[in-house]
Amino acid sequence: MNWNPLVGLVALAYGALCIFWAIKKPVKIWDMAKIKIFRKVLGEKGTVIFFYVFGVLAIGVALWLFIWNPIPVS
Repeated sequence: MNWNPLVGLVALAYGALCIFWAIKKPVKIWDMAKIKIFRKVLGEKGTVIFFYVFGVLAIGVALWLFIWNPIPVS
């Protein structure tokens, strides 16, 4: 079985969630202990940039996995 497309879908979903969290800043996520530490160390703007960077990287990995081994069409 070719796992690349499945891992690509997971990376794509994670990247979309990271970007969504950076834009919307949901209270439940933003009040998690780990995020509070990020906000303390990086500041509010740095934490948002951190989420954007991770989201874009995850989407880039997903696209790379899709292009490297595309899903065969029957």
